[in-house]
Order: sequence, then C-alpha cells, then structure tokens
Amino acid sequence: MAANLSELRSRGFRALVDALGWADAVRFLRQFEPGVGNYTEERDSILPDWDAGTLARKAVEVGSRKPCRTDDSCADR
Repeated sequence: MAANLSELRSRGFRALVDALGWADAVRFLRQFEPGVGNYTEERDSILPDWDAGTLARKAVEVGSRKPCRTDDSCADR
C-alpha cells in the first residue's frame, strides 16, 4: 500500500537525515525553497546593458590582462 503524503514526507526526511545527518539534510532541503524578490529585475538593474559582442570583447580584454599581484595596483580594474 502506498504511503500517504505525510508519511512519505516523514520517511523521506528520515532517509535524508540517515544519509546526510541533520544539518546537511536541512541544508539540502533549503535549496528547494522559493527565494524572495525578483531575480530578473535585480539582475537587470545591476548588470550593464551589453549585447553579446560587447560581452565577448570585454571577456577577451579581461582574459588578456596581466594577473594582479599583491605588489601591483589593480584598483582600476
């Protein structure tokens, strides 16, 4: 006989706890909680309005820079 949803949820959580421990079982389940806010609006307000060509050009520029070291000034990057 199939378990009802409450029993299934309880057995599933117990299996997670047995496999991962309490803390990691809770951490695992929290991955599936809905977030808050509107990611698309937040992203659009933060990121520049670049087309694909501009983004590719910027990536090449960043990739060709000399790596920063502790004795170099990288404040302008």
